[in-house]
Amino acid sequence: MDLDEVVSRLETLAPPSLAESWDNVGLLAVSSVPSAVRSLLLTVDLTEGVLREAMKIPAQMILAYHPPIFRPLLRLGGSTWKERVLTGALENRVAIYSPHTALDAIPGGVNDWLAGCLGEGSRKPLSQSSWDTGRQRVDIPLPGGFDLKPMIARLLELQGVSIMSGSSSPGTRLSLSCHRSGVLEALRVINDYEEVRSSVEIVGLVKAPLPGTGMGRFCRLTNVSPLSEVVQMVKEHLGLKHVRLALGTGRSLDSSVKTAAVCAGSGGSILDGVEADLYLTGEMSHHQVLDAVSRGTSVILCEHSNTERGFLPHLAALLAPLLGPEVSIHISTEDSEPISIV
Repeated sequence: MDLDEVVSRLETLAPPSLAESWDNVGLLAVSSVPSAVRSLLLTVDLTEGVLREAMKIPAQMILAYHPPIFRPLLRLGGSTWKERVLTGALENRVAIYSPHTALDAIPGGVNDWLAGCLGEGSRKPLSQSSWDTGRQRVDIPLPGGFDLKPMIARLLELQGVSIMSGSSSPGTRLSLSCHRSGVLEALRVINDYEEVRSSVEIVGLVKAPLPGTGMGRFCRLTNVSPLSEVVQMVKEHLGLKHVRLALGTGRSLDSSVKTAAVCAGSGGSILDGVEADLYLTGEMSHHQVLDAVSRGTSVILCEHSNTERGFLPHLAALLAPLLGPEVSIHISTEDSEPISIV
């Protein structure tokens, strides 16, 4: 399959617009003469071992969940492992794509998979994603007694302009929703009314929430279980023998878990301040754990990529019908969490 077509289909599954603003997602590296994609290798981290594995397959593309290009690179050569990975991929015409937090955000993505270890219950994003509607909001503060009818009649004649709210009571305002192309036309009408034209505000883009989409998950469990059982459920789901546990103040292993806040990877900033019986994530800073514990919230830490890697088989199943028989999908056997508890 042509590389551009593969990228287009990957972006259909996890649109880059859903990624966090600090993230670096999408097609990150490709040679000047890209190869058609016959084999795709899935990994969490793109290491030298994973690159060697890709070349043995051989794979023409690597989907690395964590972006291997994140902080600015000052040079490309062979002095560091990351430089060797990137130059090696380019020299062997292996393209690199990263979905990262876009894949976290989607319904059925990494965070929903991780939350699945807690059993049945309701889930909602901790941070709601939204989409750009292509419209802007224009607010017009109104003086008392201002007759809105003539201006509204003219505004409604414009294409792409609709009235969101408005009255002529003192201290209120008229709010318009305008397509970008209609903003200037609306302003031309408003400018004819001296009482209001000097106070018009273009508030910004109107965004609509995307249900079930966003960072992290807040889970309200159907079957309330003691913390000791939840710990075992997490271990089984992630295939781990050990996890790290911090008991919330006044809590014990027998304490019931009714609510949980979940975030794959490094969840400290997403989970911060969320009221829940339990936080489940890969890693948090020492002081973030202390803050949670002080509020009576217990914390399970599984190490960063242990909360993500188990999603790769599910990702392969999602990609198979999307890419069809033209592209064979492989899951890295070299990829692993670098930290173990001994």
